[in-house]
Amino acid sequence: MVTSKQCFDKFGDPLTTNDEGKYMVMWDVPPTLEIGVIPKRLYCNKLMIQPLTTAFSNLISRNVVQELKTWDGCFNIRKKRGLASMSLHSWGLAIDVNAAWNGLGMESKLSPEFVKCFTDAGFHWGGQWSRKDPMHFQLSKI
Repeated sequence: MVTSKQCFDKFGDPLTTNDEGKYMVMWDVPPTLEIGVIPKRLYCNKLMIQPLTTAFSNLISRNVVQELKTWDGCFNIRKKRGLASMSLHSWGLAIDVNAAWNGLGMESKLSPEFVKCFTDAGFHWGGQWSRKDPMHFQLSKI
């Protein structure tokens, strides 16, 4: 699992680094993937483009895209809730979906098929952690 330290080492401190497009991009999601609440544009780390393309394609081809009720963000410089380390959202390497129904510490309302669309695309799911965060998906490796 990718750690905040690995992100600091690779990308620098998100609070002080001037990225200038080195890692972060405004990605225009291909029109074929703009179904339901899948965003049309997404500010994220460049490393997210291919895995998200695959995950979104999986949602559509596996007929579970209707389970995506809300897109709750990707890039957000902040610490992990209640912890000292930075969230992978700080480097645009994580996303949150259906947050209202899948909050920190809650049991997941996402189907196993939905989750598999992301894990098959190279994401680690927060619903498997000891401190469950079922809305959260982050890249498995950088």
